[in-house]
Amino acid sequence: MDMGMGNGLPPLIERAVEAATRAPSAYNTQPWRFLIDGDRIDVVLDRARVLGVADPDAREARLSCGAAVFNLCVSLRANGRRAPVRLLPDRLQPDLLAAITIEGEHEPSAADHALGKAVPRRHTNRRPFFERAVPAHARRELDKAAAASGARLALIEASARYDAIAVLTRRAEHIQATDERFQAETEYWTGRPAGHTDGVPAHAAGPPPDPDGALRLRPFRGGETLPARPYEQQPLLAALLTTAPGPRAEIQAGMALQHVLLTATTLGLAASFLSQPLEVPATCRAVADLFRAEGTVHALLRIGYGHPAAPIPRRPVAEVVTVRDNTRR
Repeated sequence: MDMGMGNGLPPLIERAVEAATRAPSAYNTQPWRFLIDGDRIDVVLDRARVLGVADPDAREARLSCGAAVFNLCVSLRANGRRAPVRLLPDRLQPDLLAAITIEGEHEPSAADHALGKAVPRRHTNRRPFFERAVPAHARRELDKAAAASGARLALIEASARYDAIAVLTRRAEHIQATDERFQAETEYWTGRPAGHTDGVPAHAAGPPPDPDGALRLRPFRGGETLPARPYEQQPLLAALLTTAPGPRAEIQAGMALQHVLLTATTLGLAASFLSQPLEVPATCRAVADLFRAEGTVHALLRIGYGHPAAPIPRRPVAEVVTVRDNTRR
């Protein structure tokens, strides 16, 4: 069997894990590990990389790992292999989030190829978007992507609910800005110099808004040195929902989230997260109340058209992979 780039991995698996590492995560913490056992790839939550203040229950981390699972499967399908997934396959190991088994041949569809090509191009865009509406056909494709992965995408335009989300985002931002523990956590993971393979580098921060718009995007260290720029006044918002709460739903939601984000990339759309109101208990409960009749909210997105930005670094495959030694069995 051909091996990969010095990692002792078959190229097919190495490409799949590399694609998995391109998933989004809060502050680019990359809270995952991959255990390779023959044709099985386990995705494991890395507790050491869970944000203790912003994400004490590891909800966002499981969402990110779900996105990594989706990327991994997209890569395998695009390379002609079936890749069935089992979520939470061992109740005695709650941090074993998914098991993917590489099986027989698969004839890649046009969608498989398109999503596979989008994986390295997708990135969170924290910069201003154009004042250009997202057309109906693109909205339908985003809806279909969420539904195909077991979730629902609620698109939100000017309305009382839109205004309520904007208010809750600002409230959460204020609470976090006055929380010394949160600020220390943010300081640790952002504004990183060149050469780091995790965290958010200074160049990826968006500039300050001028004037301040209806939605408050999270400021990142490094952005304050940039000249202020006008942001779009009322970007399209999207809430990703599932019918049930809990860890399994969070992983499933992460898979659906990545399906939506990759689909957006194929459509020329940019996206960023409004994470603040889901990280503060009081505002998280208020957001849940806004969508109570529709399901559990797992993520809030800002979607639109913007100038492309460079993807931020990821850890190399060798850092996130463990290969089981079957000779010791």
